[in-house]
Amino acid sequence: MAIPSNHTAGPADPQGSSDPEPPKSPRLLDQIRARLRVLHYSYRTEQIYCHWAKRFIRHSGLRHPREMGAPEVEAFLTYLATERRVSASTQNQAKAALLFLYKQVLGIELPWLDEITQAQQRRRLPVVLTARETRLLLDHMTGTKHLVASLLYGSGLRLMEGLRLRVKDLEFERRELIVRAGKGNKDRVTVLPENLIQPLIDHLAKVRAMHERDLADGFGDVELPYALDLKYPRAASSWAWQYVFPSASKSVDPRTGVIRRHHLFPDTLQRAVRQAARQAGIDKPCSPHTLRHSFATHLLQSGYDIRTVQELLGHSDVSTTMIYTHVLNKGGRGVRSPLDG
Repeated sequence: MAIPSNHTAGPADPQGSSDPEPPKSPRLLDQIRARLRVLHYSYRTEQIYCHWAKRFIRHSGLRHPREMGAPEVEAFLTYLATERRVSASTQNQAKAALLFLYKQVLGIELPWLDEITQAQQRRRLPVVLTARETRLLLDHMTGTKHLVASLLYGSGLRLMEGLRLRVKDLEFERRELIVRAGKGNKDRVTVLPENLIQPLIDHLAKVRAMHERDLADGFGDVELPYALDLKYPRAASSWAWQYVFPSASKSVDPRTGVIRRHHLFPDTLQRAVRQAARQAGIDKPCSPHTLRHSFATHLLQSGYDIRTVQELLGHSDVSTTMIYTHVLNKGGRGVRSPLDG
């Protein structure tokens, strides 16, 4: 699909002047990407916001967003909700992308866009595995995928928090790990399971050997956040900054074009968890995030206070953590049915 640009061709010079033509304005999607990178948004957010910009333009007959206003935006969000029947979170994601497009990229203040009703998200109980189901799930996984899944459950990590772990973030002596720039760009400290200490040490020995081979082949650099590679030129190839769970193959960085070894692709673990759940005979919908839900619930079942669990999960508000009190393994709110009397 051809995305409208901001460039408008001028009339030909009747005198045949050889003056150079003014440079063309960057394409709209390139402007979105550039602004997101200036503000240090993640690459995933960059993909999502560009996706919604393209869908909005396509839905509006390929007109440039500058030519449109409140009716087109409201029509698009209504279309998503009524015809596409997207979830409330997806509709709100599209709205956030359009807000960013108009305010941050086009520099247009649109008060009406802030006033568009936010889709109400229903508060749903998370899917939680029992301790037995968790063991069954992990028993049907092997190798690095088993180690990653065990860490997500044992430390209460989100999937990308686990995959983005660096070697320097593991504190073996203190039995803790540091989550850097988690959700909301916040850092936190959480527990490092005792049972994973030796498996992680053995795993890192293999990763280091692979890193040494990459260095010998002229590679070995890893992506660094916030232009740290300019401030510390040698940090990118240092062992401390390497991913704990690197990919088995090198790939081209989509932002810089540099060939380097990235962390494991998230889809790899998502497929592995779903397959393990099927093999284990678990009928509940399972994803890597289910392991984080199970971590929180099992801690509360073990008697840990909710403030401790909130801190380990990195929740800003304890009310978010409170949802796990509704799925504790006590039956219907701990009430004994009269039928069992």
